[in-house]
Amino acid sequence: MAAADPWDPATAPNPAGLLLGHLAATGTVTQEILDISKKSTPCFVNFSRLQQITNIQAEINQKNLEIELLKLEKDTADIVHPSFLAQKCQTLQSMNNHLEAVLKEKRSLRQRLLKPMCQENLPIEAAYHRYMVQLLELAVTFIEKLETHLETIRNIPHLNTNLKKMSKALAKMDILVTETEELAENILKWREQQKEISSCIPKILAEENYLQKYIITT
Repeated sequence: MAAADPWDPATAPNPAGLLLGHLAATGTVTQEILDISKKSTPCFVNFSRLQQITNIQAEINQKNLEIELLKLEKDTADIVHPSFLAQKCQTLQSMNNHLEAVLKEKRSLRQRLLKPMCQENLPIEAAYHRYMVQLLELAVTFIEKLETHLETIRNIPHLNTNLKKMSKALAKMDILVTETEELAENILKWREQQKEISSCIPKILAEENYLQKYIITT
């Protein structure tokens, strides 16, 4: 329920309202002044808007905080989530069992390692056969390229010398390219000169014929 307005004499029968009604009845205070006093001041309107903006900003900050918490929870899900923890526990348990088995058979394994492995086959479980095939393919490829790798390693100490030789060879190539360009330009100039000479030969022959005819006639 809305609170009574003390400035309105009709809705607020209190001492302040009675006083304002009496002043309005006697003409001391006009109704226009009372109406103006009812209007909210712009200052209070700005304060209310500022309060609304502050509330909205606080809500935005709260949402951003919630988003950051969700991102953090997503990033750390593989660490703190029960299912992932259970998988890690199972993996650790299997590794622990394997290590315990190795420790139990330590003496037999040591004796086995001391024996020569010539002409003996190591038993491999079926689950690891495909990995052994891949390993053998890699070993064959490595052996094929072993000589190339060794040659590369042998050339490493001479790398600076080879680089210097390459630099000298490149400099010689630059000189040869420059000379070739100059030679090509000279050939083009010679061709132009030959064309000019070839174009002048008919004129010279025509002049000689004219001179011979002139001499004969005179």
